[in-house]
Amino acid sequence: MKKPVVIAIAAIFIIIIVLVIGKKQGWIGQEYQEKVLTEKAQLRTITESITANGKIKPMVEVKISSDVSGEILELLIEEGQEVKRGQMLARIQPDIYQRNFEKMQASLKSAEANLLQAEAQLQQKELNYERNKQLWADKTISESDFEQVESEYEIAKANKSSAEAALRNSKASLNEASDNLNKTTIYAPMDGTISRLNVEKGERVVGTAQFEGTEMMTLANLHQMEVLVNVNENDIIRVSQYDTCLIEVDAYLKQKFKGIVTQIANSAKTQGASADQITNFEVRVLILPESYEHLATKDIKNRYPFRPGMSATVDIQTNTRYNTLTIPIQSVTTRPDTIQSDSTKVEADKDKRLEVVFVVENGKAIQKKVVPGIQNTKHIEILEGLVEEDEVISGPYSAISRKLNNETPVQVVDKLFEDKKE
Repeated sequence: MKKPVVIAIAAIFIIIIVLVIGKKQGWIGQEYQEKVLTEKAQLRTITESITANGKIKPMVEVKISSDVSGEILELLIEEGQEVKRGQMLARIQPDIYQRNFEKMQASLKSAEANLLQAEAQLQQKELNYERNKQLWADKTISESDFEQVESEYEIAKANKSSAEAALRNSKASLNEASDNLNKTTIYAPMDGTISRLNVEKGERVVGTAQFEGTEMMTLANLHQMEVLVNVNENDIIRVSQYDTCLIEVDAYLKQKFKGIVTQIANSAKTQGASADQITNFEVRVLILPESYEHLATKDIKNRYPFRPGMSATVDIQTNTRYNTLTIPIQSVTTRPDTIQSDSTKVEADKDKRLEVVFVVENGKAIQKKVVPGIQNTKHIEILEGLVEEDEVISGPYSAISRKLNNETPVQVVDKLFEDKKE
């Protein structure tokens, strides 16, 4: 057989094989169908939430500073120790303040004696004034003599007023000295735990009444803990006081604790340079004690499961809808706004895009405009555009976001990719 004939027969044979395979695979004789996954629209309870990160801290925390200067003579507590209100915590060397107190006591006694002397002189000058006043009226003494007596009387009254002022000043100085002496002993202002201790016995601390002194320790109520989180300005309008929260703490994996929003900042906090500023609002979330009471132990070292400074992630549940129509969140996409008229699509606005989903009807993807509502990480609420049991295309994302158009032929499959055989 001649070589050209053999080549022709081989070519025909190859073409036949390609046609058979193409027919079997659907390459020939039918239009291409996009493989898709579907899920039916269902009624669900859906909760919308905002996620924010922050740090755990006590709701009540008091920084204890020194109001007087001196050496720490006694330090009666240690970090982590529980204390009661009024319990003595530390004592600062009181010698200087004790001497000043005694000095002010002596000054007060001197001022009291001066006042008694001024009162006696005034009494004497007053009697002399009254006697000479009558003598002057009877023309027994000269006017100049009477004026001299009157002047002495006025001076005596002024001396008494001065002595009274000096006495008041001495009392105030004594009270100040007494306060300073009392401040050398530091007491707990409330029940709590020493969460931080910054000083040691023998150290010198500095403090005055006008300025904040050395921060010696921090006293905290560990029975009530909260998380401070920063919420972005785009989300803060959806957060309300008393919103419920789910809290995850890095130290306790796979556990969630309940919380409630107790406070929302009115003023924003900005971070970063002016060009890339991030505007956040501080939100305080109380961790409900009943949600972590199972973690508490009788061991005093582990009585409180949360410690100040622990990292936490908070899901603030801002809205909940019950028995509402939902679909997978990835099913909602956008397409250009178009007007259909007599099977002719006229572009209405190139910039305007509609939120749509694709529903499978008779082997085709039918584009439907929808009005979405709230959403969570998996599902989104549909307010208008769908009914229960509509078969909505849920994957692949590349088809939903780009490939599908109205009436695109589709093939519904259970899996997009076959499992690899071992």
